[in-house]
Parts: sequence; C-alpha cells; structure tokens
Amino acid sequence: MPEIKTPSDFQDQILSADVALLDFWAPWCGPCRMMMPNLEALQVNNPNLVIGKVNVDENKALAQTFGIRSIPTLILVRKGEVKGTLVGAQSLERLQQFVYG
Repeated sequence: MPEIKTPSDFQDQILSADVALLDFWAPWCGPCRMMMPNLEALQVNNPNLVIGKVNVDENKALAQTFGIRSIPTLILVRKGEVKGTLVGAQSLERLQQFVYG
C-alpha cells in the first residue's frame, strides 16, 4: 500500500487509478492498527484496487482538504471522483461492500 505524502503522490497514485481507497490514519490510533489486516486482505483479494495510506500527522494539508475529523477515515475515489466516506474501524465484509457495492 503506497503512502501518500505529497500532492504528486496523490495525483499519481489515487487520481490516476480506476478505483482507489484513501486510508487516513495515524500510528498512535488503535482502531487504525486494528483495521490494517482487513485493508491488507482487501488489497490481496482485489489487486486492481489502489489503497493509499495518509498519515494525518505527516500530511495535515491533505487531511484538511478532505475534512478529516476522526480516524480511521476511508475515502473511496473512482476515476478521480470521491464516491463515499467511511469513518471508524470496519470489517473486511463492510470494506468489500463499500468499495464494490
């Protein structure tokens, strides 16, 4: 899962992907760490899905752009357009449903 640290990372990794999931997280966030295995499984099961990790402590500008108020927050992006937001730790099944309906 690529880390999104710069505007060019965001452009290259997320906006250029057919389907992408932005994971806004922080190393100190327990629910963020709990959800990591589910995101990894989602990535393995869906190799065409790009999951970009955004550390809110290191990338406050991007977090502010998306109005992130709590973490973990997931933003679904399809062909450069935001399609949905999920807040809080999620099960693998819920992640699959969120991304693929």
